[in-house]
Amino acid sequence: MLQNKQILLVEDDFLIARPLAERLEDMGATVIGPTATIEESIALIARVPDIDAALMDVNLAGEMSYPVAYDLARRNVPFVFLTAYDPSLVAARFRDVPVFAKPVEFERVLEALQSLTDGKASSN
Repeated sequence: MLQNKQILLVEDDFLIARPLAERLEDMGATVIGPTATIEESIALIARVPDIDAALMDVNLAGEMSYPVAYDLARRNVPFVFLTAYDPSLVAARFRDVPVFAKPVEFERVLEALQSLTDGKASSN
C-alpha cells in the first residue's frame, strides 16, 4: 500500500493520467498533479517539499522529461518512468530507474513505487 505517501504524477495524456491517479488514490496515496509539462512539474516539485516518489512519462508533448528527473534525483526523490517507446531508449544516466512500457501493468508499477518508498523510508 502507498498509504499516506505523496506521489507526483507527471503525464501529458489525460486518458492515462486520470486512471493512474485514481488507482494511486485507491492505494492510499496522495497524488500530486498530474502535471503535463516540464515547467509545471518543476514548479510543483519546488512547492511540495515532501514528495515520496514520482511516476513520470519520459516524453511530455515531444520533450524528454529528463529535467524533471534530474530535479527529483537532486532532491533524492525516487521515481519510475513510463514510456510508449522502447524502454531501452531511456538515457543511460537513468539506467537504474525502473521503466514501464505503456500500456502500463498497474500492479507492476505499484510494486516498484512501494519498493522505492519503502527504500526511501529506511534510508532516512
